[in-house]
Amino acid sequence: MYLYETHMHTVISSACGKSAGKEHVRLYRDKGYQGVFVTDHFFGGNTCVPRDLPWSEWAKRFHAGFEDVWNEGQKVGLDVFFGWEQCYADDEYLVYGLDLNWLIQHPEIATCTRQRQLELIHEGGGCVIQAHPFRFRAYNRYVRLGLRFCDGIEAANKGNVARWDVYARHMGLMYRKVMTAGSDNHDSTRIGPNEDVFGVALEKKLSCGQDYARVILKEKERLETDQSLSPEHTAVGLHVPDGRFELAEGEQEPEDSWFLDEHEQRVPTHLYFDTYPARQV
Repeated sequence: MYLYETHMHTVISSACGKSAGKEHVRLYRDKGYQGVFVTDHFFGGNTCVPRDLPWSEWAKRFHAGFEDVWNEGQKVGLDVFFGWEQCYADDEYLVYGLDLNWLIQHPEIATCTRQRQLELIHEGGGCVIQAHPFRFRAYNRYVRLGLRFCDGIEAANKGNVARWDVYARHMGLMYRKVMTAGSDNHDSTRIGPNEDVFGVALEKKLSCGQDYARVILKEKERLETDQSLSPEHTAVGLHVPDGRFELAEGEQEPEDSWFLDEHEQRVPTHLYFDTYPARQV
């Protein structure tokens, strides 16, 4: 199996990033990973690239974080692929399978709606994954579940409280979504040699970021057409610590969360994972 980090930020392009390419590459090489996706915070999120730059210049500056990691990866044989993480109101989406040329040619992607983002990314041959869908933090006013606007969900995120990942996995099972995992790594210097990093395990080696998008989209289609296929048994394996999806004694069902309807408006709902009666509006 080939291991890939799917969620990582750099000090060059994310305002909250702490590590540059050399630190990131050293960590994942030592952990036995085949490759990483650099997913810096995009135009709507915590980017450190000034938003008043001309679009072409903004895109190139944003791409510099990826380039730094790619250059370091070339030295040690670690594959490095380009992606990004776009933020809307409280929900964020990981985008895979596109490149700098596509980005320069599509300035609309900076500020378009969730639905238009999905359409544009699909037209380009990429895919969209909702990042850490259940994240209850001070900067999140609401948990917005954008299942209509993504191809899958990040069921496990190293930066999450474990029970939030339990909620995400249950939602993935309930709504038959492709599930991924990632570390949301901002600082590789703080991850010890015996500490786990999250990622996906794939049977085939990726040659480019679009290969990963093809895997996600193929598994999405399989889940939609083959009801006997479990979301836990797709070609996208989750590389996470044992017990990550177990609730500790005394932990309860998730706090209130909201689906996004076709108009991208919040629709109240509550998920009860004992009986799975929640519905998607």
